[in-house]
Amino acid sequence: MDSSSSQSANPSDKYSHRLADIVGTAIALLTLTLPIWVIGHYSSSTPTLVQPINPRQRDVEQLADAS
Repeated sequence: MDSSSSQSANPSDKYSHRLADIVGTAIALLTLTLPIWVIGHYSSSTPTLVQPINPRQRDVEQLADAS
């Protein structure tokens, strides 16, 4: 049996794997939270409501204004 296969991983390999896990987690968190934050930051605080104008109502108002 080969003695090198029974030994644990090299400490620098463990460090690089741990670093990759941390960087991957940070990227995942940014990917999930950054879009929500940007939408919340750039959206207006008070929504503007646009009321549709009924064409008949507009015509009635124009006729009333003309008389």
